Amino acid sequence: MQRVKDIMSSNVEFCTPLDNVYEVAVKMKDLNVGVIPIVEDQKLIGMITDRDLVVRGIAEKHPGSNQVTNVMTDQVISIDTNASLDQAADMMAKHQIRRLPVVENGKLVGIVSLGDISTNLTTADEAGHALSDISETH
Repeated sequence: MQRVKDIMSSNVEFCTPLDNVYEVAVKMKDLNVGVIPIVEDQKLIGMITDRDLVVRGIAEKHPGSNQVTNVMTDQVISIDTNASLDQAADMMAKHQIRRLPVVENGKLVGIVSLGDISTNLTTADEAGHALSDISETH
C-alpha cells in the first residue's frame, strides 16, 4: 500500500511569520503556485492561499506590508507521512481541500495534492471518487 510519503512533494517552499503578504504573493507568482505554508522553527503554523490574499487581504483593504499571520489560515489540516492515500483522499474530501501539508512530529516535510493522489490511486474509479468528493460543494 502506498503511503503519503511515497508520492508527496518534499521540496516545499514556505514563508515565515516575519514575511508580509506582498512577499508571499511574489513567491506564489515566481513559483506558479496557489498556496504557501507558513513555518516557524520548522513547525507548520499556517497556510496562505491566493484566495486568502484576495479575501482577507485586498478585499479588507490591508496593505501589502500586512503580516502573513493576519491573513493566513491558522487552523491547518495536515496529514502524517505514513498515512495511506485513501486516508489523504478522505481527509481532502471531508475538508474540501486540494492540497494537504504533510508533517512529521509537527514539522512540515511535504505537500500532497489532489493530482498526486488521483494519479497514484490504484483504479480510475478511486481517482474519480476522490475528485468528485473533493470538488463537491456544500
